[in-house]
Amino acid sequence: MFGQLIESCLADSRAKEIWRDLMSEIRYFFSNPVAEKVREEGRVEGRVEDRAEMTLRILEWRDTPVPDAVRERVLACSDLDQLEDWARRAMTAERAEDLFSG
Repeated sequence: MFGQLIESCLADSRAKEIWRDLMSEIRYFFSNPVAEKVREEGRVEGRVEDRAEMTLRILEWRDTPVPDAVRERVLACSDLDQLEDWARRAMTAERAEDLFSG
């Protein structure tokens, strides 16, 4: 969108041509398989972080004290399935440490 705005403001036809060439390289990068892989890895990392934070939030909403050791272990986990299990356990756990039993 911003690229189109800039192009529309360029009066010189040669400048527009140069701008289009530059922008086509950028579009190529974003459609590149390597760039797509990087974006997907970022999405996975975001889901992991969200799930870990949600697990801790559930415990906090339930007024369950969360020791530093539990917080660190949950935040260090990168396994979405494991974090899902811990989030389920957080809904009924009497103690934060109960996340890891079972």
